Amino acid sequence: MVVVMSPDATPEQIEAVVSRVRTTGGEAFVSRGVQRTIIGLVGDVDHFRALNLRSLPGVADVIAISTPYKLVSVDHQPARSTVVVGTGTGARPVMIGPDTFTLIAGPCAVESLAQTLEAAEMAKAAGATMLRGGAFKPRAAPREFQGLGKVGLHILAEVREVTGLPVVTEVIDPGDVDLVSGYADMLQVGARNMQNTALLQAVGRAGKPVLLKRGIQATVDEWLMAAEYVAQRGNLDIVLCERGIRTFETATATTLDIAAVPVVQRLSHLPVIVDPSHSAGRRDLVLPLSRAAIAVGADGILVDVHPDPEAALCDGPQALAGADVRELASTLRRLIPAAGRRLGDPSPVGL
Repeated sequence: MVVVMSPDATPEQIEAVVSRVRTTGGEAFVSRGVQRTIIGLVGDVDHFRALNLRSLPGVADVIAISTPYKLVSVDHQPARSTVVVGTGTGARPVMIGPDTFTLIAGPCAVESLAQTLEAAEMAKAAGATMLRGGAFKPRAAPREFQGLGKVGLHILAEVREVTGLPVVTEVIDPGDVDLVSGYADMLQVGARNMQNTALLQAVGRAGKPVLLKRGIQATVDEWLMAAEYVAQRGNLDIVLCERGIRTFETATATTLDIAAVPVVQRLSHLPVIVDPSHSAGRRDLVLPLSRAAIAVGADGILVDVHPDPEAALCDGPQALAGADVRELASTLRRLIPAAGRRLGDPSPVGL
């Protein structure tokens, strides 16, 4: 069950709902979105119905939802959500949602200031309105490059100051959430950590937008339940990222589940983007998969670019450079308007 508060509901009115729910032994999770506050209830539904919550001041509606992911469900919020990234850090705010198509691009791993800045300028020239870059890199092999850590965060902040691009970067340890939040505009939870509930709860409390990648062996329901963990801790500013799932096929790094985009959009109000770089693991497939993401109605793509892919310390074979980046830019300019969208505006009205 979900309680939807009025846009002008006061903190006292919200607390009154929470207190009444707790009198029945239930739990109440408050989530504050851009436009409204909702309260997800966990417990005996019959007891909740007896509370007559609709009569409380500040309550706009009470909705019974059968899915286990109540806060992120389309049953609770039929209209598609828009997530705003980049407020309060000096970056130009970016909207991710149904009205725009957002290109997020940059190096898979931050290696140096010069490399990251050059990659960011390449991304921006292609139409990117957000910069991705990994300071902490969870790798399959322990001897592979694990990222620059805090030094990488400093580099990302410096590049944001130069380019104006909001930064999204991965956090892999719940103990690092506060540290990464001090530098990033958006926190990424990677595929390996999609079901790390301690991390999901920590980023949910951090007060930053969250990019949640689908685990390579996760079902759609498991993916949405992971988003629910974030939402339960007070954060509805979540963007889902389809990045490929593990199948029997070995021609690509993973198999891009392109059908997951419209499936999730029918189940959840959250924006959904696609990562063609990590799903393919091959740069020659990044552009075809990007075209597929546009055609299927994704809200954006997350693409690896690097000034020198052959020398990259992480995922060089999938990174775009030079002519490939220019072709990506041309593809976006041609196809996004044809799909009835516009390439993300880095300075949304009213911010």
